[in-house]
Amino acid sequence: MQIHVVQKGEDLWVLAKQYGVTVERMIAVNGLEDPDHLVIGLALLIPESYPSYVVRAGDTLGTIAGRYGIRVGAIAQANGIREGAPLMPGQQLVIPVLNHTVKAGESLWAIAHRYGVSMQAIMRANGLTNANLLHTGQTLRIPEKQKETIDVNAYTNVFGEEAAKQVRQDGAHLTYLCPFGYRMKDDGSLEPVDDQALLAAAEEERVVPVMSITNFSATEAGSKLAHTILSSSELQNKLITNILAIMESKGYRGLNVDFENVYPSDREAYNDFLRLAVRRLHEKGFFVSSALAPKTSSDQKGLLYEAHDYAAHGEIVDFVVLMTYEWGYRFGPPQAISPINEIQRVLDYAVTVIPNHKIFMGFQLYARDWLLPHVKGQQAETFDMQEAVRRAIKHGAEIKYDQKSQTPFYRYTDDQQRTHEVWFEDARSAQAKFDLIPTYNLRGVSYWVLGYPFPQNWVLLEDNFHLRKLL
Repeated sequence: MQIHVVQKGEDLWVLAKQYGVTVERMIAVNGLEDPDHLVIGLALLIPESYPSYVVRAGDTLGTIAGRYGIRVGAIAQANGIREGAPLMPGQQLVIPVLNHTVKAGESLWAIAHRYGVSMQAIMRANGLTNANLLHTGQTLRIPEKQKETIDVNAYTNVFGEEAAKQVRQDGAHLTYLCPFGYRMKDDGSLEPVDDQALLAAAEEERVVPVMSITNFSATEAGSKLAHTILSSSELQNKLITNILAIMESKGYRGLNVDFENVYPSDREAYNDFLRLAVRRLHEKGFFVSSALAPKTSSDQKGLLYEAHDYAAHGEIVDFVVLMTYEWGYRFGPPQAISPINEIQRVLDYAVTVIPNHKIFMGFQLYARDWLLPHVKGQQAETFDMQEAVRRAIKHGAEIKYDQKSQTPFYRYTDDQQRTHEVWFEDARSAQAKFDLIPTYNLRGVSYWVLGYPFPQNWVLLEDNFHLRKLL
């Protein structure tokens, strides 16, 4: 899938014609709300021009896939339907196969590079014996791109029907879901949450529900609470007993432990708690994971980092989620929230002490808007990527792209003549992050947090990877 950065004077209709796709598909793939107004620097995903097929009596996804020589899963994903779902005569399906018409002077290497497949694969699909014997106007069938299979996790920090709606909307892209979260109490009990609706939605979408426990809240760092639990084997066992009771009664399949701001002196006690949790949960057939602050060395200082022992977690738990976001903190100065250069530093260290197949790379789904000049402690506004684009269009801001962090940003002046700086994610920055997954041979990606619309992300995720479903 190609990415086009809007230049001065370009509009959506001209771009759609240029790339041979419909305006409607351009709007849908990019989540555009005002297609009549684009802004310079906006990154647009260019969807492939796929043929359509009208279902006939007796058709199944299997027979249609066989006719076009593609996987059943490829058709299901392209149309947002489940494998094995019944089809209705007259139903129109998008068939994710590509035909390419050779242009004058175009080489097979250039064509293969454009579609992300090998020259050999194109030659096999078209019965070619000589890569140099192409002619202008020749139609080539482009085979499906070979993609790695990864796991995808996401957190949600709302509950009730609102959370269930998020899961139904994005669940097709997820392997795991972590409702965040159950907060422990100093007596080993857990504060209740309203998770029944979202768990039902997760089952409908074949998403593995993961119980998430934590020690902190919006108003408390949780250091003292964590110390209280970690200092008592009795409280630890009571906490795990309560966790198991909830997991067994509600249908959770695993546990995610997110203890933050743990005192450095409690580092080994935290490791021992994880060992205890793994031992008791594995006996019941459950898995255990943990969330880790973004460290770049074993001796990194600070309350967020010191008690997070990468090597120990990598040995003890089944997988870890690296929280590789929040450099652009809401109370800090404006900067990229998930800069790729910083993520790479974390991964460079992580893979030396944690098995690659246990690592999820964190990816934030929100944007931020800071007032300038920044005043220490002043809070930035947090919102979704769609709102970031809306504001750029509204204020006529030119979107720029920081090459070091691989992140888009812009400045604008509001109605009160105040200057703002916005950092967000787009198709370019998302693709840069996805490229890290095969580079470091990671297990997958973990999103914080559902509820922030970012249509380009999900399209690119599906374009880059096969997404594992375990249910």
